[in-house]
Amino acid sequence: MRAPRPVRPPRTPYPGLRRSGPGAASSTALRMPAAGRGHAEPGPPRQRELREPREPSRLPPHSAASPAAPRPAALALVILLSFASRFHRLAEPPHVCWDETHFGKMGSYYINRTFFFDVHPPLGKMLIGLAGYLSGYDGTFPFQKPGDRYEQHNYVGMRGFCAFLGSCLVPLVYLTVLELSKSLPAALLTAFILIFDTGCITLSQYILLDPILMFFLMGAVLSMVKCNSCADRPFSASWWFWMSLTGMNLAGAMGVKFVGLFVVLLVGLNTMHDLWDLLGNLSLSLVMFGKHLLARVLCLILLPLALYTAMFAVHFTVLNKSGPGDGFFSSAFQSQLIGNNLHNISVPEHLAYGSVVTMKNLRMAGGYLHSHWHLYPEGIGARQQQVTAYLHKDLNNLWIIKKHDSDTADLSDPSIPVEFVRHGDIIRLEHKETSRNLHSHQHEAPLTRKHFQVTAYGINGTGDSNDFWRIEVVGRKAEKLIRVLRSQVRLTHVATGCILGSSGKILPKWGWEQLEVTCTPYLKETPNSLWNFEDHINPKLPNISLDVLKPSFAEILLESHMVMIQGNTALKPKDNEVTSKPWHWPINYQGLRFSGVNETDYRVYLLGNPVIWWLNLITIGLYLLITVSTAVALKRGVQLTSELKELSRVVLRGGGQIMLGWLLHYLPFFMMGRVLYFHHYFPAMLFSSMLTGITWDTLLKFFAGFWSPSTTARKVYGAGFLALVLLVIYSFYLFHPLSYGIVGPMASDPSSPMAGLRWMDSWEF
Repeated sequence: MRAPRPVRPPRTPYPGLRRSGPGAASSTALRMPAAGRGHAEPGPPRQRELREPREPSRLPPHSAASPAAPRPAALALVILLSFASRFHRLAEPPHVCWDETHFGKMGSYYINRTFFFDVHPPLGKMLIGLAGYLSGYDGTFPFQKPGDRYEQHNYVGMRGFCAFLGSCLVPLVYLTVLELSKSLPAALLTAFILIFDTGCITLSQYILLDPILMFFLMGAVLSMVKCNSCADRPFSASWWFWMSLTGMNLAGAMGVKFVGLFVVLLVGLNTMHDLWDLLGNLSLSLVMFGKHLLARVLCLILLPLALYTAMFAVHFTVLNKSGPGDGFFSSAFQSQLIGNNLHNISVPEHLAYGSVVTMKNLRMAGGYLHSHWHLYPEGIGARQQQVTAYLHKDLNNLWIIKKHDSDTADLSDPSIPVEFVRHGDIIRLEHKETSRNLHSHQHEAPLTRKHFQVTAYGINGTGDSNDFWRIEVVGRKAEKLIRVLRSQVRLTHVATGCILGSSGKILPKWGWEQLEVTCTPYLKETPNSLWNFEDHINPKLPNISLDVLKPSFAEILLESHMVMIQGNTALKPKDNEVTSKPWHWPINYQGLRFSGVNETDYRVYLLGNPVIWWLNLITIGLYLLITVSTAVALKRGVQLTSELKELSRVVLRGGGQIMLGWLLHYLPFFMMGRVLYFHHYFPAMLFSSMLTGITWDTLLKFFAGFWSPSTTARKVYGAGFLALVLLVIYSFYLFHPLSYGIVGPMASDPSSPMAGLRWMDSWEF
């Protein structure tokens, strides 16, 4: 028989609240410890609070109080369903889908040890390449464009590796929610949400970085939560294990994509909260606090940095052959790559008139001075030949150095003596392929205001006085010779006094998306306005070895990061490319075509399960409502009833760090200037799904508590939980063809399996 309910005081105008007044017992403020802490706060006040008698809760008991026996079976079920959903029809379609054309190709580069450039750190691509190598892929498939058939090439190993990590992601989320909420139903609900989300399945089945990133991200979150639970056993083996594993996963997340910084920030804020608590504990000596601080520095700063640096050491060691990424890096860097024209090269040391040269801008990823037959379009300065900076090696990068007041004789004539170019000389640069001179005038540059346009002008090397440039070596005096590769030079336009430079801005389609070259009237010395001579061809001069240019590992590491950062900021959408805005993502506004367009194509469409995504969005609103309502009630001196206090405590405690994780992985995209895609939201979606599991489990317990006896309450709770799970599964049944592929009529055709399911006009399936 159920115990009689305690007598309640009269209701106030606020349902579920009691207002404290004179003579009323003062309520203890609602404590908000970090999620998953799992231990009581030290000190007498906390102990007294734990001994206070509490009103019996009408909520069904949490799983923490339930027998632990079902948990291994539940975890096994989660693992089984997760792997089954990710590996189902893994080999379909047997052709390149979406960004497989990039990351599959990069895996091939690792197998072939060919150097390339990418805007992301190397770990994800290295693991893809390793998976391909171990599964028998030979690295010969070109990955030229989406739709190319794999034929006899073994691609399933690389897809299988990504699917494996995507499958492991669900158990990691399950264990995280279980640790935070101590509720098995909450963990199961979260797991079912991710198992049956069509978007997560699609991202996990292809050769992409996203499943690798999210695996390390959730590994870091789970390790952090587990470490928090060991806080009452500092310096124990489990405490050290989970803290070290947190640092390792942070290195992994950062090593896949720079957005791994968001989970680093989440762990950093958690660590600062821990240290602040320890610092406020007067029973803890400063020596012990110092040990806590050093342990966190070791595991969460030094260990991740060491592992992250080691990834790049392996990356540069493996990719030792010249490839398509050479031109993004400095001449000194390129000299290390086997097959590069600078590797073990011997060239004439000093620059001479008549030499054929290439000039590389010293700005990171600044490119080579370049020209081609195409003219600037109408309305863009003078309609003369374009001059740009190009990131790849090309015959159109070659220039001939000539005197400003006379032509230079043929290099093949042995009777003409060699004359060296000196600091302060006035020269002309003739484009070898088009025989036009490097030229500037007071027309405005195409993109950079108040800079002058740079063109190629003249016929067969004959132009005018606007073709004259003064060559100056940084830090040198007049009459000094100019050394190839080692001298940093600037070219000053004689007529206008401006300095030749690369702005780094990407020209439109008419400029072939190459980099803008301008002549700046501002004389401030920056890498944008400095150049070095790289290739140097002059048969009359003796060659010397340039091995002395070999850079240190620290210099290579710094340069690679500068190039990656600049590459990220320069990413712009291509023609007819589907991009999106951050506000589109939580509402599942628009998906991404992974494969196929027409009825006869094998179509795969990246779109989240609409029921799940909209439930997540509703949950975020509910969480914010509970948070704000609780804060307002406490500020007004209103005491929460035991039921509402329990509701707020469980939701806020279990969901606090989860909500913070969602904010950290979502809001920064509003401030990014680079091109954005729908898949960028999926790390944040993991956090919103965990918040949904915790919040709805608690809400169901709260509402079920209004039923009596307790068996009825449990039935009500069970019915609500089952309804949510069945809703998730049924919506997956409706939308699963988007993930596993579909051939046939489009959704607008009544005979299509997706007929009637295009609930938003922006969905393109």
